[in-house]
Amino acid sequence: MAQIISVKFRQNGRIYSFSPDGLDIKKGMHVLVETLHGQEYGEAVSDVRDVDENLIQQPLKPVIRIATPADDKLFEDNCRREEEAFVICRDEVEKFGLDMKLINAEYTFDLSKLLIYFVAENRIDFRELVKDLASIFRTRIELRQVGSRDQARTVGGLGICGRVICCASAMNDFQPVSIKMAKTQGFSLSPSKISGTCGRLMCCLKYEQDAYEDAMKRVPPEGSVVETPAGKGVVTEANYLRETVKVSFETGADTYEIQQFEASEVKNVGRRKKGPGASAAISPEEEAELKKITD
Repeated sequence: MAQIISVKFRQNGRIYSFSPDGLDIKKGMHVLVETLHGQEYGEAVSDVRDVDENLIQQPLKPVIRIATPADDKLFEDNCRREEEAFVICRDEVEKFGLDMKLINAEYTFDLSKLLIYFVAENRIDFRELVKDLASIFRTRIELRQVGSRDQARTVGGLGICGRVICCASAMNDFQPVSIKMAKTQGFSLSPSKISGTCGRLMCCLKYEQDAYEDAMKRVPPEGSVVETPAGKGVVTEANYLRETVKVSFETGADTYEIQQFEASEVKNVGRRKKGPGASAAISPEEEAELKKITD
């Protein structure tokens, strides 16, 4: 077993693991740690805990020290410097007429580097911009192009559910999502219904996918021919969360009766290609729109 502490550096940032190096660190404390960018100031989001060494990505960097009042003051000063730097960088981008949108500006704790995050549709030649910024700030400048998901995480906002978007509140890493998940969970394939503020597929599609896939092993899909206590019929609706199905029975010429059953009460005996419950085809226009939110 090994001891670790979880640390995050920004409000909406990823969480990283470090070795407490014998320090008695409690959740909520601020600490200084060594990263690829040098020393960084972060917040402990967990107490010191024991984990299996096989689950740790080695080597695990140690915490340098628990932050002092002087460290806290320097961090606050750095935050003010970042706000000022962002405004200056934005003005410089406009001066050079570059087709890029700045998202954020971050200093390393020791002010040895200024990282500038931006989004752009095309490749940007920002060499002259970097020279100008280096002469203004007199530190190392690093520009990083990020995607629309990273932009949404940085800017934040509310999702269609009315809550703060997942990437800015509850997620550590982005998980892969697909149109198949939306189909499995019964969502409308309208891009406006299944895309988030970033314009890509909603991250929350991933949350319940495992539960749906497990239920699909027991619940016949729409369009299936099933044996029921009332006879043979066709599944017109499958509720994977409740594990129930609605089954259509032909009662006469062009007349049908719908009944609901528990999935455990029916037996799948086949799948018919057309008729009630068959999946509707997607038009070329809809397919093109869906491709935009999955790229």
